[in-house]
Amino acid sequence: MLRLPKYSIGVGDRFALQGRAQLQACVAALESGLEIIPVWNKSNREHTIIGSEPSETRRAAQAAIQELGWTSPYFLDADHIDLESVDRFIEPCDFFTIDVVTKIGLSPDPADVYKFTERHPELLKEILLSAPGLSLRASREDIENVARKYLMAVAEAGRIYRYIEARKGTGQFISEISMDETDQPQGPMELLVVLAAIADEKIPIQTIAPKFTGRFNKGVEYRGDVDGFAREFAADLAVVGHSIQNYDLPNNLKLSIHSGSDKFSLYKPIQRAISSAGAGLHLKTAGTTWLAELAGLALAGGDGLELAKEIYSHAYSRINELCAPYASVIEIDRAKLPLPETVTRWTSEQYAGAINHDMSCKLYNPNLRQLLHVSFKIAAKMGERFIEAVRRHEDIIARGVSDNLLERHIRPVFFSC
Repeated sequence: MLRLPKYSIGVGDRFALQGRAQLQACVAALESGLEIIPVWNKSNREHTIIGSEPSETRRAAQAAIQELGWTSPYFLDADHIDLESVDRFIEPCDFFTIDVVTKIGLSPDPADVYKFTERHPELLKEILLSAPGLSLRASREDIENVARKYLMAVAEAGRIYRYIEARKGTGQFISEISMDETDQPQGPMELLVVLAAIADEKIPIQTIAPKFTGRFNKGVEYRGDVDGFAREFAADLAVVGHSIQNYDLPNNLKLSIHSGSDKFSLYKPIQRAISSAGAGLHLKTAGTTWLAELAGLALAGGDGLELAKEIYSHAYSRINELCAPYASVIEIDRAKLPLPETVTRWTSEQYAGAINHDMSCKLYNPNLRQLLHVSFKIAAKMGERFIEAVRRHEDIIARGVSDNLLERHIRPVFFSC
């Protein structure tokens, strides 16, 4: 049976060019004494926008593994799939993020709600969690309301899991359930009900991605109450631990944080919580590699800088089209976006300063960063012109990719201070 180790990081690679640089960050972490497992993830939406196939991601990952001699596990994630999109991922992937957010809130058969509540009388008692001072208490009405909201979503996850299982084989893939791209967060009690329902469906998930309180916008800082998140996250870890002990779920089940890149204010609370609980974690950092490629092109100067400027100009003129698929995970103040004619006069330092997430830098512009985060389609349309430019400036780009993953994500999240 495939098992996901304790710590793992989702490394997206829009153009399958940075596998070696991404893996180098994991190699450096291992040399420092901690195994962080790389999981290359790319969604059906991103493959469709770019015109790529999951098999290309697999080949790029394997090339990096062979080149660097990585002997620990690694995985390829079919990110945010459903029944309509899963088939193209079946052969190359061994990690499936099952996205059921569209089924949240659909009304199940009232008899199913009644049966669920009858099957789980333990949910109606006070539940003492492992974290000191944490407990959950809910009425029958509370449990029924949560069941009405999530049972259809969990049932859909079961259908998708069994569809994959029939084609991959039992135990031959890692499964995650994602419920993060929705408006309302799931509190600890809701998470517990969802996990009980997942156990009833006999889905052996190894990670679960809830919607946490606050905004997890793509590639920028967390927006919300950091202390409130810390309390919620600690409670969620305790709920996961409780569920492992009380339901038929894998003992390596862990939380997955989607859009987890660049949430720097949360990293210390996350590290403290997983360390205290002895818990694992899966952190997804997908789009930061693409942004590091852009920053590297700008810092290379010359044709690299000009190409980066051209991508911004096209992105600015096509903002509605580019942002629409990501509306729930970006917030762009268009009035604070520089005009393309302004950007054409920028130096390498100005462009890189605007895009690199350094809040102490006066040049940093989170609105520009978010727009470019969702603008990889522009580079895809450039085809070989973009690919060749990235390869020409591989050294500077690769350093940026590796440093970003290692120093700004892996060390703060997974290493004790």
